[in-house]
Amino acid sequence: MPAANDLLRSARERTPSRRAPGERMSRVELADAVCAWLWDTTEVRYELDGHYIAKMERGAVRWPGAAYRSGLRYILNVASDNELGFMPPPGTPPTELELEPPSTLGLDEEVGRAGDESIALLTFAEESNVGELTVEQLHADIERISQLYLHTPTKPLFERSRAVRDRAFVLLAGRQSPKQSRDLYAAAGWAITLLAWMSVDLGRPEVAESHARTAWACAEAADHNELRGWIRATQHTAALWQDEFDRAADHAEDGLRYAAGSSRLFLSSALAVDLARSGRISEARDALAAAQEVPSMPSIPELGGPLLCTSERAEGLWAHAQLALGDAHETLVHADRSVAGFESRPHSLRNPGSERMVRLQQGIAQLTLGELDGAIAAVEPVFDTALEYRVRPLVHRMGEVAALTAPYTRVARARQLRERIRDFIYRPDLPGRRPAYRPPSLTAKES
Repeated sequence: MPAANDLLRSARERTPSRRAPGERMSRVELADAVCAWLWDTTEVRYELDGHYIAKMERGAVRWPGAAYRSGLRYILNVASDNELGFMPPPGTPPTELELEPPSTLGLDEEVGRAGDESIALLTFAEESNVGELTVEQLHADIERISQLYLHTPTKPLFERSRAVRDRAFVLLAGRQSPKQSRDLYAAAGWAITLLAWMSVDLGRPEVAESHARTAWACAEAADHNELRGWIRATQHTAALWQDEFDRAADHAEDGLRYAAGSSRLFLSSALAVDLARSGRISEARDALAAAQEVPSMPSIPELGGPLLCTSERAEGLWAHAQLALGDAHETLVHADRSVAGFESRPHSLRNPGSERMVRLQQGIAQLTLGELDGAIAAVEPVFDTALEYRVRPLVHRMGEVAALTAPYTRVARARQLRERIRDFIYRPDLPGRRPAYRPPSLTAKES
């Protein structure tokens, strides 16, 4: 018979009841509170009940799922699974990610609907259509959106990108020359690629893939290789954030057939990351060496923003690859160069989103090397990120940093770092206190 989990029972019995002041929380109350928190955090219904809590306290369940562990830690106000008596089974990765809330920032329905709209336009994009137009303004709008993306909240740019996409397809329904048609398809393809990139940042990589398929049809109609290259880069990114590393590598490798500008530097570097994350170590090292030989200056005009790979952005990808290869020292070499490069850029040309991700790579490498103070210094600037820029990949990476603080639970600085990360992820608009609980309510899509 498994040993009873006295730590979990003790933590529950220390927690005041929400229904009867002066009494301790019952198993049913604990289960209800965890389910309510999970609903608030993920908008997913969980079926935890008092019977399952009893199983955990009896020791029949020693390692519940990540969602339940996250909810129990939060409700019972503890920092680690060990404090609740949970021990992972042999072979569990030491940096298993914690549950993360969605980061679509109020755009979830909009993001999903925009993806459905792009799917609906796929058949249209694959046909031969013509239209009257002046495409200069469309392309100027796309360039402006791309450049603003690094320094402007996502929602207005998301809406403007969708408007450019729709205007291009309206014009394609008319009559124009074949060259003008190609220019229109290119404009639509770039706009949809931006929508796909934004969808990844907003936590919906599967929607990004819907956009990318229609963008690819536009690139084919326009016969535009650099657009093809950046679409493959976007598909790589969507697959990467779904942990489908082999598929991400396939997209990156195929994109290199078309890339001519800085997309070649991005795709070469991304391929090294994908191969390393897939465990194909020898291939990853070869790809990383090849990426470091790619010229960093674009050979053709570039849109900018997320559709531009500068030398410091490439260094950040190389740091990511070295991190996946398990070399924390080389990770810091590339990450330090990357951050220095970002800091030397004028504000208008700086890529703060990529810079934040690289700073978190610095933090992960420092923790891997046992340098807690170095990790705290690396992560510190990221805490100032405004809510509208806390995109899903950033929150995901911040969760990786939190997981690596587990060996330092007895160190006050580490506990403070972990608490600040929890506030960053779960309570960004309520510093210092927890949000109120509310019971799950019937959503529109369930009614």
